[in-house]
Amino acid sequence: MLREFFLFLSHSRSAQAFITGFPPARQMVARFVAGETVGDAIRAIRVLNAEGITATTDFLGESVTNRDEAIRAADQYLCTLDELTRSGCRSHISLKLTQLGLDLDYDFCLRNVRRVVEKAQALGNFVCVDMESTSHTDRTLRLVGELRREFDAIGTVLQAYLYRSEKDLIALTEAGVRIRLCKGAYKEPPDKAFPRKADVDANFIKLSKLLLDRSAPGPNDASGKIPAPAALATHDEKMIAAAKAYAAEKGIPRERFEFQMLYGVRRELQEQLVKEGFAVRAYVPYGTHWYPYFMRRLAERPANVWFFVSNYFRR
Repeated sequence: MLREFFLFLSHSRSAQAFITGFPPARQMVARFVAGETVGDAIRAIRVLNAEGITATTDFLGESVTNRDEAIRAADQYLCTLDELTRSGCRSHISLKLTQLGLDLDYDFCLRNVRRVVEKAQALGNFVCVDMESTSHTDRTLRLVGELRREFDAIGTVLQAYLYRSEKDLIALTEAGVRIRLCKGAYKEPPDKAFPRKADVDANFIKLSKLLLDRSAPGPNDASGKIPAPAALATHDEKMIAAAKAYAAEKGIPRERFEFQMLYGVRRELQEQLVKEGFAVRAYVPYGTHWYPYFMRRLAERPANVWFFVSNYFRR
């Protein structure tokens, strides 16, 4: 019930107006959002990099309602890429297609994303296209596929709670597309997504193994092409332990995969994994449009409610 409640709040404009104007909520979010400017994000990433943690930077925003907003978002990502290069920070970027106009016009969105990916490739960086609700899945994969034919510097996200993700994972890895695997954070009907958490967890482990298998060259692979590394996005220690055990069993080198976690969440676990020799990347969001992001983090796991509140009172 809590999950459905927070997912409902993520779309409620009246709730957004109240919560974003509530000072304790803004202070609570400050631990989990790097700040409002790209400079704030850079400062947070420098701290992470010093501890051996890389990053992916997200300029918060989604579901824009006009073309000017989408163009400004693309411009901001170009600025972010420049600042990451100038600062020497080890971070790529993540973006949502609805922030760049997917719900306005597909070709318009494609042009915006192409600008960002072209810049990223020129700078030796990388763009991960976040996955949104199932109403956007096909268009997201289509757009990523089109740009992947032009650029290497683009990948995307698959959500383990969707029935279709195994088929998508196979198709994408065969095309050499880099994948971040997560559980999924949107409200979806039972004909599209596993309704039970236990089934989502089981599918995440299944897909993690499949992705790990496809992240390292096989013994009979004579193509010479290095597969895209795997990214496993989870804070669940059981999921992490299963991936570590499988990689060790199959002899998959640690440089062929990484664990991804959210900025400000389970920092001690991130540091422990680095000490063990695993690659860790933190998802570092910045900007003023933090409300939908924050509500989905609460919806993903009810325990996060207590986690966020307890961390607020530790400040």
